[in-house]
Amino acid sequence: MVSPGALRVVRCGGSALRGARAVFSADSKQVGRGAGYLLCASGDFVKVYSVNTEETLRLMGGHADLVTGIQLNPHNHMQLYSSSLDGTIKLWDFMDGIPIKTFTVGSKLLALYALASAEDSVFVVIPKKGERDTFQLVSVKLTKGAGQDLESKELSVVLDGVGASVKHIAFGREGAYVVSVKDVTLQVYFFKRKLLNRFSLSTVKTKGGDNRFSCVVCHPTEDCIATGHADGKIRLWYLNFHHRKEYTYSTLHWHHDIVMDLAFSVEGTRLLSGGVESVLVQWHNESSCQKDFLPRLGSPIEYISMSSDGALCCTLHTDNRITIINSNLRFSRSIQGLIKSRDVKTGLVVDPRTKALVLNGEPGHLQFYSLQSDQQLFSLDIVQRQYIHQAGLKQSDLVKVAFSAQGTWLATVEESEEVTDPELQLKLWFYSEETQSFTLNTRINTPHDNHITDMCFRDMDELGDDSLILVTTGRDCVFKVWVMVEDTDPEAHESVSWSCDFVGSYHNYQATNCCFSEDGSLLAVSFEETVTVWDSLTWDLKCTFCHPPGNIRNICFGRLTCSKYLIGATDYGFLCCWNLLTCALEWSAHLNIVVLQPDPLSEHIAAVSWLSKESSLFVFKPNEPRPLYIQRNLCKEKILLAAFVPRDEPETISSEKYLWLRKSQLFFLTDTQELMTLSTKSLEERLTPSSKQLAVEESLPVTPFSLLLGKHRHQQAQEDNLGKPVVHNKQEQASPAVKELLHTPAHVLPSASFLCTIFINSLLISKENKSAEEVADEVEMESEKADGDSDEEDVTVMEQEDTSPMELLGEMTCKLSKSQEKELRKIRKMDYSWIAAF
Repeated sequence: MVSPGALRVVRCGGSALRGARAVFSADSKQVGRGAGYLLCASGDFVKVYSVNTEETLRLMGGHADLVTGIQLNPHNHMQLYSSSLDGTIKLWDFMDGIPIKTFTVGSKLLALYALASAEDSVFVVIPKKGERDTFQLVSVKLTKGAGQDLESKELSVVLDGVGASVKHIAFGREGAYVVSVKDVTLQVYFFKRKLLNRFSLSTVKTKGGDNRFSCVVCHPTEDCIATGHADGKIRLWYLNFHHRKEYTYSTLHWHHDIVMDLAFSVEGTRLLSGGVESVLVQWHNESSCQKDFLPRLGSPIEYISMSSDGALCCTLHTDNRITIINSNLRFSRSIQGLIKSRDVKTGLVVDPRTKALVLNGEPGHLQFYSLQSDQQLFSLDIVQRQYIHQAGLKQSDLVKVAFSAQGTWLATVEESEEVTDPELQLKLWFYSEETQSFTLNTRINTPHDNHITDMCFRDMDELGDDSLILVTTGRDCVFKVWVMVEDTDPEAHESVSWSCDFVGSYHNYQATNCCFSEDGSLLAVSFEETVTVWDSLTWDLKCTFCHPPGNIRNICFGRLTCSKYLIGATDYGFLCCWNLLTCALEWSAHLNIVVLQPDPLSEHIAAVSWLSKESSLFVFKPNEPRPLYIQRNLCKEKILLAAFVPRDEPETISSEKYLWLRKSQLFFLTDTQELMTLSTKSLEERLTPSSKQLAVEESLPVTPFSLLLGKHRHQQAQEDNLGKPVVHNKQEQASPAVKELLHTPAHVLPSASFLCTIFINSLLISKENKSAEEVADEVEMESEKADGDSDEEDVTVMEQEDTSPMELLGEMTCKLSKSQEKELRKIRKMDYSWIAAF
């Protein structure tokens, strides 16, 4: 268990949305009190999207490993089953994001199927014990019980030797049979007759054909099976229940490569197919002649899902995109997550304007990714060339990105994949407030004679254009300084352009890294094993630092109170800190640092090391050699990149140990391109209020009438409370039974007989707690007993109260004697109702 307030690693985005087929809610247009939903497996979570607005409504977390399958509960379409590699099946109320039950199976679950004909059981794919890469389809009986965590270890094997993907198994009409495909073998098992039939295709590849199965689906109303194959063919199998060998099939062929998924329409008259061509194909009446196409969907289609009413279908793509398509094969809308590019060469860069993460997206594009919504804001085409998906073809791609301090200017470097003689282009983009996008200002061909290794802007106020400087370093052993100049060409579209102002070098060594100090007065450039420091006004070399052996891998300046320090990491496993005032080494540590990232809003610097297949995090201030925070074995994957993202508002941190996270949040990207962050909050605290609202009225859409009604109720409550003493009902606030009864959806609540005892007990008041009437009676009794007290005692009381703080504040209070209070109570008890007649 993680203690409250402890720092934990959280998958915050980038998880593949294609871990399993997506699921539409029972009615894709209108469900209950909200719009239709689309549910997707995403890493360890299940995401709930709005079909109409594309918004992420809920993030349902609770699994400890990847989610491998999601299915609507066939007996309650307001509930959802999910399976995971952690060996559990969870039942959710996805309307409110509440986990209802957790069934522990005890084995890795690779796929999930739920049938209406199978009561109190589901089907899952698990590894076969004692055999490697061998899987079984088993039936799991879901245990009934009052608790939330249950064990379901009663498994029944249905099929052996099945594929590990959810696409390799399909159930026939009304659950009468199940079909499995693997390699070139097709299996059909009939449940009632307990009959298993196998059929194998030829393994010999003729005329470029490849008969290996890739996916299978069953016709919803007929005994027909559709299978996809590695050579792009689709076979339609027609079953004969009496003779094993009388299986006939017809062939459909359009795809030039593997068929990645298939789906029948609800009525079964149409068949949808998708593959690497990024084209959705619709086949009519099982004929090769009648087909429609929806092309240019962006990336290969991984999964196809149909809504239960047939109004919509959706495709999940390999680049983390969801495309929602109407029944007439017309594009409706798209949901784009973090694109998994082949190689993130640009690193993680933060856009100063939107606080979005900027990195490689589609080939030749720059993606702006929103951390709050886990969706892509927009994509900027940098290379502006058509990318051809062909192995071995050398094409240009984006390799470096840098933003100016306010995000007004963007610098990009693109280069071809040639190793010896690459084609280089440096582009400067200006952000236009009118178009709300970046427009190309300057294109510089061959800015360096060899690969560009690093690039940075001078981080100063951009009100004066003369202070804006861009520096690039290259393997051609020089660094170049680029400045803005007025364009004298009358035919030029832009008033300013960029040109080279200075070229620097150091002993003909390759320039590898560069960065400016916080005030912009100094520039640090690393040349292999040496760090050089230059004056940014005169470009004079001020000093050099050297720490052989090993080339300098990363450098950065300290900030704020630590601005006099320069930090560098070498590829031989040393972290060094130099003092710029004394020009001496302040301290060094033996660490294999792969990521060195300073916080732009504080003195803290985060360093990630990689040693013995383990990533460790060190957070430190340059003026203190001892780290402020150390986290060993940060995650299972290797961390490649990191970035501090400034928070909109400083976060309240309970522990001094984590104060370095108060102003900025640290994000890092792994080698599997999972985006992770560090958080002291639990999942429930990190979710937005719209993700965890349980009350019915809170989930209603906000309308002008609801806002007006809420304002009226607020004003009425203020008028009712005006002049009344504030009474805190402690029992009402502390009653969990009342809260559960009022805020839990009705279809999830247990029976009324079960709740009755708890509810009644919660309303009873303990004898130890005295009511307001009992306290008043005790005061009256004490006053009556004090009637016989002497006047001296009364005077003594008055003298004590004369020194009260109220008098010192200028407020005089008059204290009645006990005899006067007794007379006043008698007057209060008299009946004055006869005055009303006058």
